[in-house]
Amino acid sequence: MTATPKDFLNELFQVAINAAQAQRAMPAYLPSPPSGKTYVIGAGKAAAAMAQTFEQHWQGPLHGLVVTRYGHAVPCDRIEVIEASHPVPDTAAQDAAQRVLALVQQATEDDLVVTLISGGGSSLLTLPLPGIALTDKQQLSRELLRSGATIQEINCVRRHLSAIKGGRLAQACYPARVINLMISDVPGDDPTDIASGPTVPDPTESEDARAMRDRYRITVPDAVTQCLNSAAAESVKPGAAELPRIDTHIIATASTALQAAQQHAEAAGIPTLILGEHIEGEARDVAKVLAGISQQIQHGNGIAHAPCLLLSGGETTVSVRGNGRGGRNVELSLALALALRGTPGIHALAGDTDGIDGIDDNAGAYISPDTLQRAEQQGLHPQAYLDNNDAHSFFSAIGDSVVTGPTLTNVNDFRAILIQ
Repeated sequence: MTATPKDFLNELFQVAINAAQAQRAMPAYLPSPPSGKTYVIGAGKAAAAMAQTFEQHWQGPLHGLVVTRYGHAVPCDRIEVIEASHPVPDTAAQDAAQRVLALVQQATEDDLVVTLISGGGSSLLTLPLPGIALTDKQQLSRELLRSGATIQEINCVRRHLSAIKGGRLAQACYPARVINLMISDVPGDDPTDIASGPTVPDPTESEDARAMRDRYRITVPDAVTQCLNSAAAESVKPGAAELPRIDTHIIATASTALQAAQQHAEAAGIPTLILGEHIEGEARDVAKVLAGISQQIQHGNGIAHAPCLLLSGGETTVSVRGNGRGGRNVELSLALALALRGTPGIHALAGDTDGIDGIDDNAGAYISPDTLQRAEQQGLHPQAYLDNNDAHSFFSAIGDSVVTGPTLTNVNDFRAILIQ
């Protein structure tokens, strides 16, 4: 390795992102054309890039509409691209969901519906059940995101309050055949949890959603409580009547990105170990575990020998108690720096593969053995920033934010620890 540790880790992050791009992953999964029409719908941060790739490889006629996050659109000739808000939905997301439902309801038995689903689709394809206002869903979204709940738990609640998620969009496609092409941003790669599963049946019950609300003591609007206690909250179950023929393909996952990064690092002569693709937990707690593993290796009695690289993926959570700015990757990075306390020879990068950590314009952050020292020289107090959930401000101040811009894919978090 001839690059600096910082440059090398940024390069590795880009390799991981590139491996999960739609243009690389999708062509092998395209279906055969139907005897009737082809409808293409989609939602997520990668939806526009997926639509563009689909167009480039599909020779026949098609009708299509996808919704993506603001700033994530790319040019398409035959598939309309709409932008909406993430992670809190807006009226554009609701309007897009209504139009998607109306489009697929035109499909017949001879037709094919191709869905392009990626992370972020839960917010971008929002259609509350009757009786729930969009403002209610917005308030609930903010509470869920601050609660510390896992993405599976959050999406369980979303499915049981939606007129389009939890298999309801699949049901609307009947009797057409449905092909799901998904880029997974959830640990475990369960299609039910990717964008809250609009086009797959849902085995969870509304009772599960109520239990999750109670577990995290989430304050919800009265309309949401009433809905969760009603029969209307039940999602579409496997084997339900009027479910179409559904084939689901996960075309890119965290494993896709991590394996590409591993191959790149080992080609550069650095032994690499993937700790796990689906690591979850409170960001600060995961950071302490990663610090302990790294220090043991540095001391010569760990699971590998230095020099080496540790990779991991998944999705941590943050229980928000402060009022600062930050996402789970910068929170983990700051907690990791504090746990390492300047241990020599350990550098790390944590970033979200969609290019957006939380709601800010950074993907994550880089740390080095002198991170805390440089911060303290500027009069910054790292622990105070962590206590205030303000890691974004911390890394911006010391110049170690990782900024990629929208990557047009999303296979969850990427973490790399270089031990020299």
